[in-house]
Formats: sequence, structure tokens, C-alpha cells
Amino acid sequence: MSTTRRIENALLTLLTLVGAAIWFFPLYWAGVTSLRTEDRVVSADAGLLPDQFNLSSISDALFNTRMLTWYWNSVGTSLILTVIVIVSGMMCAYAISQMRFPGRRLLYGIVLASFMIPAQALVVSQFILMFQMGLINTWAGIILPQLIVPVVIIVYKQFFDSVPKEMREAVLLDGGGEYALLFRVYLPLNWGITTALAIVTFIGAWNSFFWPFLVVTTEAKMTIPVGITQVSDAFGVYYARLMSVALLGAMPVAVAYLLFQRRVTEAVMISSGVKG
Repeated sequence: MSTTRRIENALLTLLTLVGAAIWFFPLYWAGVTSLRTEDRVVSADAGLLPDQFNLSSISDALFNTRMLTWYWNSVGTSLILTVIVIVSGMMCAYAISQMRFPGRRLLYGIVLASFMIPAQALVVSQFILMFQMGLINTWAGIILPQLIVPVVIIVYKQFFDSVPKEMREAVLLDGGGEYALLFRVYLPLNWGITTALAIVTFIGAWNSFFWPFLVVTTEAKMTIPVGITQVSDAFGVYYARLMSVALLGAMPVAVAYLLFQRRVTEAVMISSGVKG
């Protein structure tokens, strides 16, 4: 390896380490702050290094706020949304890819065109619709407008298009129907894609803030990202407790990413390839 190449590699490594440090520092500072007392957080003597191990702020965040309720709301809405998105997206993609019916190409064109419409452009009409249906401050109001995820349909269609037609014809000749073909043959073939899309869909639903913030106005129905905004006090901001709530809210997603890192990366690459 030439000297120039070694210098380039060293510079790239250094830039990577600097970027990682910049990204990691807010998380580190949140962790250090959550383990301090409120007096220590605002003290002029508080340094960058952890100097306390106090769990009172974490305990306060768990038991003196509606944290557990927000957890339940986030888990429930995210799981329901993920299951519906994956199942409906897979069935829609199968119909477009494998079945012949009037308007099939038009339907797929609408799915592709939906990438051009930002979600924020639909917020007003969606909110009015949810209000008229009486779904404000309900799980259904949070879930329904987020059910359309075009990338799931497109990824599944690309997979179904690649499956040999002989396999489909053999199942149909043996008396199997479309549902048997989809769930007993095609689904076992794409468990990797299904798992990757499900994980990314769940993480996206968990982190969703804008729509739940608009459609939910009572603390009892808030999800984690929205509930964090309610952690305040009449006499000021409790920084340690606020950081504890933020870390506790992000922990499930962080753990899911660490456990399924390869699947998440795979799903991101698939989605990027589709959008590109």
C-alpha cells in the first residue's frame, strides 16, 4: 500500500471517529444528566464526566409521569399498524403482481405516484376526516392515516414478480387457491423481506410524532414521542427527569435496532433501491 493511500485511509478513519463522537455525545450527555440530581445538573461545578449514580430521576419518570401508559399506547398502536401494513401491503402487491383484473396497472401507477405526495399535504383532510368519524383521541385515529406505506407494496411486488410462474401454476393445478398460494408458498419464501419491512415499519410507527401530536390531546392516549413533550413542572423544567423520559422512550427502538441490525440495514437498502 502506498504512502498516499495510507494517509487517505488514516484521514477517513479520523473523520469517521469525529463524526461518531459528534453523533454519540448527545446520547452520552443525556445519560450522564439522567443519573444526576436536579441540583447537580444545574450546578456550575457539573462537568462532562459522570460523577453521580442517582436513579431518582428514572424512578420519577417511570412512576410520577404517565410513562407506562405512553409505553402501552406506543406498543399497541405500533404493533397493530405494523401487522396491518405488512399484511395488506403483501396482499395488495400479490394481487397487482399475480392476478389479472381491470385497473391493475392504474392501481400500481397510483401507488408509485403516492411517493410524490408529501404526507404533510394530507394532514388537514385527514384530521377533518378523523374528527367527523369521532376518532380524535383514539388508537384508531392514530393508526388509520398511517396505514398507507407504498414502499411495502412495491418491495413485495418486485419479489412476487421474480417468483417463477411454474410454481404458481403447479399450486393452482393441485387445487390451491390464491390465499393458499400467498400464505403457504410465497410468504415462506420471503420471510427475510417480511421481517426487515416489519422491523422498519414498527420503528417508524414508534418514532412517529407529527400525526399523533395532532390527533391526540389527552395524556391518557399519547404515545411516547408526544408524551415526552408533557414532562414539565409548574416551577420550571426538570432536566434530569426529562432526559430520563427521553432515554426510556428511545430504549425499545435502540434495543430492537441492536438485535435486528442486519435486518434493519437490509430494509433500508431495499427501500433506498426502490425510491432510487
